[in-house]
Amino acid sequence: MAETVDELTVSYSEGETEIVQELDKAILSKGSWATVLFRYREWDRTKEVYGPEKYSIRRYQKRGGEFRQQSKFNISGKAQAQALIEALQKWLDGH
Repeated sequence: MAETVDELTVSYSEGETEIVQELDKAILSKGSWATVLFRYREWDRTKEVYGPEKYSIRRYQKRGGEFRQQSKFNISGKAQAQALIEALQKWLDGH
């Protein structure tokens, strides 16, 4: 488990194969509760290639000196990410 927010990752390997490949992350909040936005892709075992980019917002709580995931919201793809951006931008602009 991660002791700091910077150590949090969605990367996951089985043997020598990286099943979930983290491409980037943005730390949205720090503290005893942390929020992190991850950009990642998953290994497609059938095609033996990585699939399209995906995104996940995850909340972690620090307990006993380690961060533990409490919740997550997976953004299914670029279209849903764009719709989320547009809605937030509209609200931020006061419309």
